[in-house]
Amino acid sequence: MRSLLASIVLLATATAADLTAIPFKTIDGKEKSLADYKGKVVLVVNTASKCGLTPQYEALETIYDKYRKKDFVILGFPCNDFNGQEPGTEKEIEKFCKDKYDISFPLMEKIHVKGEEQHPLYAALTGKDGAFPGDVKWNFGKFLIGKDGKPLARFEPQTKPDATEVTEAIEKALK
Repeated sequence: MRSLLASIVLLATATAADLTAIPFKTIDGKEKSLADYKGKVVLVVNTASKCGLTPQYEALETIYDKYRKKDFVILGFPCNDFNGQEPGTEKEIEKFCKDKYDISFPLMEKIHVKGEEQHPLYAALTGKDGAFPGDVKWNFGKFLIGKDGKPLARFEPQTKPDATEVTEAIEKALK
């Protein structure tokens, strides 16, 4: 019951406050928030290892390599909400991403991006009062967050990370 109440309070805080105050954990269990990335442009992506869109990891790593020295970071949030396409443990997910795609951008712990157990970050992004209302449609939905922690753009799963509209939005945010 206490956990449910804490989640409701976090959810209310997330929708009312800026995104930087919402806690989440890295894939190895360390506490983080977008405040830890203040001054950086952040691309938040819900990921999955067994999805037709999983090859987007390659393009994500490419744009991370291209922009990371310019204060850009990608945060990958593994998610099993879509047909069980991310069934692994955090260790298995991390190993897959490193072995198959040589991912160097930060991965977070597995979360829910929709439904009753939706993480407060995604509630703030996609909830009724969120920055971009409407459920995440599938794996590899992308949200661009500005250096000030404010949401700037949403890109649907089929939009590749290296698509012109994504890279132009990143470059504009980096200025």
